[in-house]
Amino acid sequence: MGSATLITRFARSESGAVTVDWVVLTAALVGLGIAVTNTVSDGLEHLSTEIHTQLLRDHVTNGFGD
Repeated sequence: MGSATLITRFARSESGAVTVDWVVLTAALVGLGIAVTNTVSDGLEHLSTEIHTQLLRDHVTNGFGD
């Protein structure tokens, strides 16, 4: 077999195409996860600040005379 035949067989081979598809899909999912995290984080930070403020305002004591 000559080197031209090996190069031609390599160029026609599709065995690596599935790997490329999975890499692209995985990258898309990671990007989507980052986008969702950025979108939700602002709302969660605001909500946690409101909860913290409410808990400080409604102080519960442990005794009967306090």
